[in-house]
Amino acid sequence: MIIGLTGKNCSGKGEVSRFLTDSGYEYYSLSDILREELERDGRKVTREELIKIGNSLRAGSGAGVLAERTLAKLAPEAHAIVDSIRNPFEVEALRRRGDFHLLSIESDPEVRFERMKARGREGDPDSYEAFLKLEAREAQSPDPGTQQLNRTAAMADAVVYNNGTVDDLRDQVRQVVQALAAGQDRPGWDEYFMGIAKVVALRGNCIKRKIAAVIVRDRRIISTGYNGTPRGIRNCNEGGCPRCNRFGASGQDLDECVCSHAEENAIVQAAYHGVSIRGGTIYTTYSPCLMCTKMIINSGLAEVVYSKQYTIAEVPLKLLQEAGVTVRQLEEGA
Repeated sequence: MIIGLTGKNCSGKGEVSRFLTDSGYEYYSLSDILREELERDGRKVTREELIKIGNSLRAGSGAGVLAERTLAKLAPEAHAIVDSIRNPFEVEALRRRGDFHLLSIESDPEVRFERMKARGREGDPDSYEAFLKLEAREAQSPDPGTQQLNRTAAMADAVVYNNGTVDDLRDQVRQVVQALAAGQDRPGWDEYFMGIAKVVALRGNCIKRKIAAVIVRDRRIISTGYNGTPRGIRNCNEGGCPRCNRFGASGQDLDECVCSHAEENAIVQAAYHGVSIRGGTIYTTYSPCLMCTKMIINSGLAEVVYSKQYTIAEVPLKLLQEAGVTVRQLEEGA
């Protein structure tokens, strides 16, 4: 889950970040990208300079540039905080992650001005009037590529009010995050196992195509397999399979191929370790060829779930149907 934070100066975003970071969330800030730019140019990091470089980057690389650079750093499995979101295009970019939620941290301007005075940071406005003037400039602007705090806050999934104590703030954040987590989508079992198969495919050493299979029983992985030359044989991508390295048409001259197929390897690995796969499901990134189909049937597997269809799929799929093996294709992207 990715929690994005927006809010005006001294609203309490830093305290929310500390609370969630202490709870185990990874921390990222769009402002860090601006600081990196300033430091690389040898410029002093001040509030004014941060605003200038931020507007400059948005004008030159698109209004969502800071969020796009941050997205590239986010691990898909991590809970994270993304702080200092100030533009609607940044929100739109971060929403490409289906697990992103924006919190607006809000506080009365008088309260925030007192907090600003208490922190005593160099370059902060020295009067309430100057504070409000700076805030108005950051809150909205005719240029959509600059800071747009009002429009950004309007896109929030939840609002946290911070006019009280730190404990009050933390209680609100805890309740909001718990509610968001309760509604969080998790991968279904098909998506989960096919996702694992796609990672297994990265181990494939065939020079033409990477394919993988995962065998499952009772929602437990029994074995995995990927395509490539047999154990102890030079890898296909190092010249181990002459047929693949001729780059012939897909599906032709399979009797000359030295590579073992993903489904074949998954079934053989289970047999090698003496584990029954009868009644199980095999998830494979491509529909099986005829040879693997016969192995699937004779090994007692009950179901085949595949992602993409192989070029010579017609006969194997009919054979599986005739043998009573359930066959399902997942939609691309599942």
